[in-house]
Amino acid sequence: MQESGEMYLETILILSQKKDVRSIDVCEYMGYSKPSVSRAVGILKNGGYILVDRDGYITLTEEGKYVAERTYERHRVLTAFFESIGVSGDTASEDACKIEHVISDETFSALKKYIAENSDI
Repeated sequence: MQESGEMYLETILILSQKKDVRSIDVCEYMGYSKPSVSRAVGILKNGGYILVDRDGYITLTEEGKYVAERTYERHRVLTAFFESIGVSGDTASEDACKIEHVISDETFSALKKYIAENSDI
């Protein structure tokens, strides 16, 4: 899965926590054009990560939900860690968004363990 696919799945997860999601919602949230989102939705659908019903509502498959939750957890943990060491909220979130896609499972697990052991973070 490429970084862009993870971003779309994460966005669908976040939006679905508040309401039913359609492509237009993804466009508005991410600031992307309708054709770009339509192409991504097609790729994610063909890859088995999402389902789109006849009314255009998007839901995550089990695999899509796994990828989205994994990516979103990384985003939340990294953002909180960066803020705990004095990085501003906006910068912490922006940097977490970049790193969440490339950080190894080993490094992320070690970071989570470190945070758990140093509960003041």
